[in-house]
Amino acid sequence: MDRLRPRERKVFAGFMDAEIEKLEKLFTEYGEQSLNRGFCLKVAQSFSRSAGRAGKPLVKWHEVQNWFQNRRQSGPVKSTPPLIQQKELTPSPDVSKCLATHPDAFDQKKASDPNEVPREGEKIPDLSELEFEARSSRDGAWYDVERFLTHRFASSGEAEVLVRFVGFGAEEDEWVNVKNDVRERSIPLENWECHKVKPGDVMLCLQERKDQAIYYDAHILEIQRKMHDIRGCRCIFLIQYNHDKTEEKVRLRRLCRRP
Repeated sequence: MDRLRPRERKVFAGFMDAEIEKLEKLFTEYGEQSLNRGFCLKVAQSFSRSAGRAGKPLVKWHEVQNWFQNRRQSGPVKSTPPLIQQKELTPSPDVSKCLATHPDAFDQKKASDPNEVPREGEKIPDLSELEFEARSSRDGAWYDVERFLTHRFASSGEAEVLVRFVGFGAEEDEWVNVKNDVRERSIPLENWECHKVKPGDVMLCLQERKDQAIYYDAHILEIQRKMHDIRGCRCIFLIQYNHDKTEEKVRLRRLCRRP
């Protein structure tokens, strides 16, 4: 992989025609119940995992709820059945069950069955808000995950998932170890967050080379605090990459923190 790893979050640009058709059907069938957070979460998960949304931004539950709210204002509610028909909202292959064993991603005791109808007042894990990154065995760098395609268990008994990386095609799909090489996506630091970075912290750092720029884990060795100006944070961070032990001075813009 010799392309720059995308770090910017894709901006939601609206629903596709097929999704709008499904939303209309759900609104007509469920009426006021479609505004329920748990209902919107299930719909968002279903849309985000569909093949038609590959390469597009994930759908968040509040975007679904906003659509239903706007739809309610434009027309009457026709019916309100007591339960969601989960058969229509069941997601594609349940890779989340495999990921539930990974402590950085889910608490297995709290992970809910995606086919279970939420009870009244029950707190639902917002899985549609989670984004992941995975470490490639080809270069040891971390890349954003577009989606998990399927999973399996190795001869050692450890779980592996087949991932599609953001910005790459099917030819770059790769099997990775869930326990060691999949985690919740690191978060780019804002200018005002430099005070949160301390010596000894493990960060995700963009390693810029002449022919490539990719992300590796690194330790913060020293920090030179400087006054900010119109360009933002001017502090300098001495880091050491974990994979090759090389050291480098970097600006905050190249650092991402662990969630």
